Amino acid sequence: MTHHIQKAIKEGPILLDGAMGTELSKKGLATNNDLWSALALITSPEEIYAVHKSYFDAGAKIAITNTYQANLPAFEKHGIDKKDGKILIKKAVALARQARDESNQEGFVAGSIGPYGAFLADGSEYTGAYHLSRAEYQAFHQPRLDALLEAGVDLIACETMPNFEEIKALCALIHRTSPSILYWVSFSLKDSHTLCDGTPLKKAITALAQESQIIAIGANCIEASLVDDAIAEFKAASHLPIVIYPNSGESYDPISKTWQTNATAFNLADLATKWVKSGVQLIGGCCRTSPDEIKTIAQNLEKLKAFETAIKKD
Repeated sequence: MTHHIQKAIKEGPILLDGAMGTELSKKGLATNNDLWSALALITSPEEIYAVHKSYFDAGAKIAITNTYQANLPAFEKHGIDKKDGKILIKKAVALARQARDESNQEGFVAGSIGPYGAFLADGSEYTGAYHLSRAEYQAFHQPRLDALLEAGVDLIACETMPNFEEIKALCALIHRTSPSILYWVSFSLKDSHTLCDGTPLKKAITALAQESQIIAIGANCIEASLVDDAIAEFKAASHLPIVIYPNSGESYDPISKTWQTNATAFNLADLATKWVKSGVQLIGGCCRTSPDEIKTIAQNLEKLKAFETAIKKD
């Protein structure tokens, strides 16, 4: 499967899915809590499957599991022991795999690992303002990583990562746990040149470019206005494939745990095409994006591919 993923990205662009929590909210499920969309693993797993299936049907080639907020300490706060917590994480993988297999197309399942800041449920994934030791970071991430690997994910997605020390600890943990699994790292950025914890983006890129299992590097839940300059940073500091999946442009309120409407509108599908032309190999959507947008991106990418093919023939 490793070879297939590398081949797909090389032949790219490859389309990711979009928001999970947003779609679950549309279905009437509660996400304004410390488990966020992971609560549906307990209450409504069939709805998670339905969201994954909608993205595959829209043209996505990679589903990201609903495990961003699914970590054992968070589950324990809700009375779920470690054994059952790992079962829920594995269920999340099974739901994504089922949707992939029933979509009648080749696709991949990426196991989502969110930052420690997501567990804090106070918006820390957008600040990186927390400090643990290397061993503490690894102890936090190990059970979820183990469950994802045991459940058979095709690759790992380290998402919305704001804290450089945590990122380094997580990369080392992945390599120690499974020296063959591929993964991407997408940062949470303060601006186009800086991680949320203040680390220069160039420094983070340079450090991660040395990791042999990293298949792509980029940013997610990023504002569209920051993407162009961020892409330039990624291209200048590394030859790794670039992964970008922005949010809708709305702002997150960590108190109410809801997204607040922003008057600044943009067309994600059009921007996605532009970003692919500038060198992004993995493209998708994050919070507040939808299957409709992913479908339009898929259609635009098909037109782009057809155009490029025609140019080569000429």
